[in-house]
Amino acid sequence: MDKYQINPMPQQIDPALVSRAANVETATIGHIRQLGFADPAIAPMMPARTVIGTAVTLALPGQDSTLLHDVAGRLRPGDVLVIDRLGDHKHACLGGGVACAIKAAGCEAVVIDGPATDRLEILDFGLPVWSRGLSPVTTRLYDIGGALNVPISCGGAAVLPGWVVVADDSGVLFMPPEDAPPFIDWALEKQRQEPASHKLIQEEGARLGDLTGASAKVAAALKS
Repeated sequence: MDKYQINPMPQQIDPALVSRAANVETATIGHIRQLGFADPAIAPMMPARTVIGTAVTLALPGQDSTLLHDVAGRLRPGDVLVIDRLGDHKHACLGGGVACAIKAAGCEAVVIDGPATDRLEILDFGLPVWSRGLSPVTTRLYDIGGALNVPISCGGAAVLPGWVVVADDSGVLFMPPEDAPPFIDWALEKQRQEPASHKLIQEEGARLGDLTGASAKVAAALKS
């Protein structure tokens, strides 16, 4: 059995969807969707604008980052590399050198179910990274193995190659491409309407519970 499993790169998501979703917020989608959100411990390394792209999945074992070094040369503009560390939360597989190569490939971002390192170098390269914090203990080229573009788990969420990744300051969301458009469109419309309700509260003294209907629910419960 081969120690490395290398599957073809997935079909990339529709560029029109990427453009349409440029300002969508994961927290808005979180009002109506439950599935696909990574553990909140996987957080942005820096204040993050919305990144949306195609999931390229990588299963990378423990102390070994051999396959990651190879994969850095396979990535494309529009991809988001999603790394399942197979339960290892100690060893940082991504540092300045790897970030440099990934950024040069045009990859949009990296999401790691584990720590990174060399935060300042990664910031200098401008590569958006979501990780479980930082670690000074790094991986090595031990040639153990790994798998590219297989189903993985990242922060408790299932991720398949070719899925839509939406990541921002609030967290990371993974969705099948056929699921994504209605959730994105709903969220964008809700975001469009929010400034008007904020204005009612700030300038006209409206009460949040009246606007959302929460106060009516409380009043009805008190009467029962």
